[in-house]
Amino acid sequence: QVQLEESGGGSVQAGGSLRLSCTATVDTSSRYCMAWFRQVPGKEREGVAGLDSDGRIRYADSVKGRFTLSKDNVKNTLYLEMNSLKPEDTAMYYCAADILRLRCLTDYRFLGHWGQGTLVTVSS
Repeated sequence: QVQLEESGGGSVQAGGSLRLSCTATVDTSSRYCMAWFRQVPGKEREGVAGLDSDGRIRYADSVKGRFTLSKDNVKNTLYLEMNSLKPEDTAMYYCAADILRLRCLTDYRFLGHWGQGTLVTVSS
């Protein structure tokens, strides 16, 4: 069973930066896709950035050019570098993973493993 632990959330002012980390308890270097999602109260969870199991990286349009996804396979850790943050980026951010699935940046209901979330607050 994969367990995911997120860290790195916090409060910043608009224009600031944060780096989120998601560490998995198993080797996710092959057969797994991983992704970051976010959710605000009253809205559905939305995909932010994803790493396909073949290595392709995808971004939601709302974060392209500002967020960068990367992975350290030695540490089994997925990173989300967030720059030029905006108040609308405020949300709980969740890490997700799934095995034998090509793409994790998809409908969140398809994914099997989730972290507990880390809160990002961006003030204007």
